[in-house]
Amino acid sequence: MQLPRRHFLQLVAGAAAAPAVSRIARAEAYPIRPVHLIVGFPPGGSVDIVARLMGQWLSERLGQQFVIENRPGAGTNIATEAVAHAAPDGYTLLLITSSNAWNASLYEKLNFNFIRDVAPIASISHGSGVMEVNPMFPAKTVPEFIAYAKANPGKITMASAGNGSAPHIYGELFMMMAGVNLLHVPYRGSAPALTDLMGGQVQVMFDPVASSIEFIRANKLRPLAVTSVTRSEALPDVPTVGEFVPGYVASTWQGIGAPKDTPVEIIGRINREINAGLADAVIRARIAAWGYTPFGSSSDGFAKFIADETEKWDKVIRIASIKAE
Repeated sequence: MQLPRRHFLQLVAGAAAAPAVSRIARAEAYPIRPVHLIVGFPPGGSVDIVARLMGQWLSERLGQQFVIENRPGAGTNIATEAVAHAAPDGYTLLLITSSNAWNASLYEKLNFNFIRDVAPIASISHGSGVMEVNPMFPAKTVPEFIAYAKANPGKITMASAGNGSAPHIYGELFMMMAGVNLLHVPYRGSAPALTDLMGGQVQVMFDPVASSIEFIRANKLRPLAVTSVTRSEALPDVPTVGEFVPGYVASTWQGIGAPKDTPVEIIGRINREINAGLADAVIRARIAAWGYTPFGSSSDGFAKFIADETEKWDKVIRIASIKAE
């Protein structure tokens, strides 16, 4: 028996639409079990706190627990590799950070390609660095610092949290753009570097605001400028480096990603919930209290931002011949 043409076309259209309807239904039902958010840093730090804040928000909004799983090591590469090789079902997510943007250039051999293997979902926040000196250092402004550095090339010691760390890379960008030569002194983490900076063993550091803010408030460190494009809410009276070195911008940032091929419907749902969280006054205030600024985006917008950051820092890392420890 032949079907009428109209009935036949309706059946064909219904069959074609079925997969899309199924995907949408799965996205609406997601999540049906706990979701693991992998963080490449130890518990207790500012990045971990951002992850836990957003994990709690997503748990409340989506009705399933978002479990924060800390897998520190290898500059966040252990965590990133775990997510890059996970099932693309939305139940294993990655806290993406600025480290991911420069690791491709810092490390010669990785078992994943971050841009290819991880799908950005949404950005969360970005945080400024602060160019800070020991209070006894003679320069009180960025122009005074540059003049002093040019008069004493290679004699000013610049502390960092290690080769390839944010303070190191931010300092290298400053040296390139300001035309000065500082002596890099790498430490094993920010804590010992800050201790020696306050003790006068080293003279300048480009540290994240979040880890230095209390020392600045206690007048143990003198901030010369913040590294973000605009002034920091945590240090509103401190100018930006870019006010004296045009075009200089450096910031840490965080977001969430998933394995490639994760259904776009699931990515879209998580993105909407994250952006809803960033519009919440309580969430915004808690993010600002740690020296960060809420940073919402679409998934495509976050992907473009990551690509631009990766290209920018690749040039700095290669010109300065920076290698990870």
